[in-house]
Amino acid sequence: MAELLKLYSENPHPRTLDKVVDVLKRGGLIIYPTDTVYALGCDVKNTKAMERIARIKGIKLERAQFSFICHNLSHLSDYTAQLDASTFKLVKRYFPGPYTFILPSNKALPHPFKKRKTVGIRVPDHPIALELVRRLGNPIVSTSIHDEDDIVEYTTDPELIYEKWQKNADIVIDNGFGGNIASTVIDLTQNPPVLVREGKGQIDFL
Repeated sequence: MAELLKLYSENPHPRTLDKVVDVLKRGGLIIYPTDTVYALGCDVKNTKAMERIARIKGIKLERAQFSFICHNLSHLSDYTAQLDASTFKLVKRYFPGPYTFILPSNKALPHPFKKRKTVGIRVPDHPIALELVRRLGNPIVSTSIHDEDDIVEYTTDPELIYEKWQKNADIVIDNGFGGNIASTVIDLTQNPPVLVREGKGQIDFL
């Protein structure tokens, strides 16, 4: 049964943040706020935790389209191949923000994704998401919380999220009502870049 924890964007309580990070380090799953929608995430270094998320989503882990949530651009070289100057400049311009950039991967991807040639990188403009990743010390593997309702694609009320997900997650962070528009996804491995999903982030280079 998940624990519902209240965290405010302004001055989030350090002990609560540490508690969430400890759960991540022990292989737990958390539901946390981003600058778009609430997301389900785990430590990128914990394969069993990633497998739990894949089972919840009803997919094979090797095929999962998870995003890697980073604290800043310093994490890029951990999992991406060296970017050319124009690509790096573009990523730097839009991060942090409501974007997911698909970039060429390197050989350091977690074992289940070793055969992948690309990786989805995200640096959300949200203090709690960024602080969790900073304290964890490495990216959080993440996927959006979808609603089963045909009309409402994303649940915005954390208490409703808790009701639906309390048996699947270990912690649900209540940061107030979230958004209902996902990130804009852009594939930067192609030339010119390809818009994969139009979301919250505005783009002016396609």
